[in-house]
Amino acid sequence: MLEDWVRLVSRDYPRTCERDGNWLCMSYRLEKAEVQQNKRPLEETNEGEEIVIRKVSKRSGDQTDTSLSIGGILMPLSDQSDQSGNQRQAADNSDSSSLIAAIGRDNSISCLIRCSRADYGAVASLNRSFRSLIRSGELYKLRRQSGVVEHWVYFSCQLLEWEAFDPSRRHWMHLPRMNPRMNPNDCFVSADKESLAVGTELLVFGRELMSHVIYRYSLLTNTWTTGMSMNAPRCLFGSASLGEIAILAGGCDSQGNILSSAELYNSEAGTWTTLPSMKKPRKMCSGVFMDGNFYVIGGIGGADLRLLTCGEEYNLETGTWTEIPNMSPVRTGAARDNEPPAASEAPPLIAVVNNQLYAADYADMEVRKYDKENRVWVTVGRLPERADSMFGWGLAFRACGDRLIVIGGPRNVGEGFIEVNSWVPSQGPPQWDVLGRKTSGNFVYNCAVMGC
Repeated sequence: MLEDWVRLVSRDYPRTCERDGNWLCMSYRLEKAEVQQNKRPLEETNEGEEIVIRKVSKRSGDQTDTSLSIGGILMPLSDQSDQSGNQRQAADNSDSSSLIAAIGRDNSISCLIRCSRADYGAVASLNRSFRSLIRSGELYKLRRQSGVVEHWVYFSCQLLEWEAFDPSRRHWMHLPRMNPRMNPNDCFVSADKESLAVGTELLVFGRELMSHVIYRYSLLTNTWTTGMSMNAPRCLFGSASLGEIAILAGGCDSQGNILSSAELYNSEAGTWTTLPSMKKPRKMCSGVFMDGNFYVIGGIGGADLRLLTCGEEYNLETGTWTEIPNMSPVRTGAARDNEPPAASEAPPLIAVVNNQLYAADYADMEVRKYDKENRVWVTVGRLPERADSMFGWGLAFRACGDRLIVIGGPRNVGEGFIEVNSWVPSQGPPQWDVLGRKTSGNFVYNCAVMGC
C-alpha cells in the first residue's frame, strides 16, 4: 500500500510542500535508518550511505491522494499498489534527458532552477535523471546564468567541524567532519587557516608539516577531498569569489616571505592561473569583488612590516593593478592604551553589498561605508551588541546577498552561544535582526558565504 512506500535519498536538506487546488502534497519527514539513529542530516560516515524518507500521506475523507511538488509542478502518484513498483522501476531507468517527461527537459530545468537549493536533496531522490542533474553541477551553472542565487553561510567554531546556515529559512546544517577519511595531521589542526567559498565548493587552506594544503568540500557530493595545489602555495592572503572564479592575492610562502603574486582559481575547470603581481607585497590583507573588479585592501608589508593603508584594484579585462591610497578602513581617533601591534590584529573586516564597500570597526563597534567618489570612510551606525572579538579575531563580517551578516561569538571561551545578525543596507541605517542563535563555547574560527 502507499502508506508503506519508501524512497531512498542522500543526506541533504529540508524539503518544501505546496498545496494546489484539490491536490494533496506528499509531506516528507527525515527518518534515521535504524542503525544510524544519532547521525546528523548533512553528515556522511560511510561512502554511499543513505537515509530513508518515509511518506506521510494526507487523507481527505476516505480517499488518500498523493503528489510530488517540484518547483510548482505536481507529479501524481498512482494509488494502486500493483502499479507503484512498475512506476518506480520505470523512473529509476528513465533516460537522463527525460526529467519531467510531460513538459520536456528544458521546462523541467526551468522549474528546478527556481526551486530552493534546500530542496535539491529531495529532487535528487526522484530518479537517476534528477540525481545526475543535481550532482553534475549543471543546474547550478544554469541558476547562475539565470541570476538565481541563494547564499548560505558556512562557518567553523570547532576544529575540523563546519556548519552551514540558511538565512532565508533560518536553518542550521552540519557538514561532514574533515578528518575521518583524510586524517589531517596535528600541524594542520593547530595552524592558522583561511577559507573561501567559490562556485559549489568550500576551500579550507592550511599547513601540514612540510607544505601548504587545501581541503575542498563539494556541495554536489557532500564530501571533503584534498590534493589540489596553487601554483605558488601561500597562507595569510586576501581573497574573494565571483561566481565560479576566485582570486587570491599576497600572503606568505612556506619560508615566511611576503608575496605580491596573485592567482585566479576556476572552480568549474579546477585550474589555477597566475596573474600579474601586485604593486606591493602584503600579507594579512582582505579581498572583495566590487563593480566587476577585484580589490585587495590593507595588510602588512614592507621591510619594517608596517600596516598598509592602501588598497589595489585588479581589472579583470586589462589584467592590470592600480594602487588606491587610504582604502583600508584605518580606525579613527587617538591611539588607545595597550593598542596591539599590527601583526596581532585581524585582517580588515570588509564586505561588499550592491557594489558598496562596508567595514566593521571592532574597536569602536561601528559599521563604516566607503565613499568611492571621495575615497573616505564614513560611519553609518553600530555593530550588533554581540559582536565581541579579540582584536577582530573571532568576529565574522560577511556579505550575504543583499544583506550584511555578523556572526558574534561568546564573550569568554566556553560561555554559551553565537548569534547570526543581519542588516539590509538598502533599508536604511543599521538595524540588526537576529536570524539565529546556536550553542557554542568557541569563537568563529573561519567563515565563508557560498552563493549558488
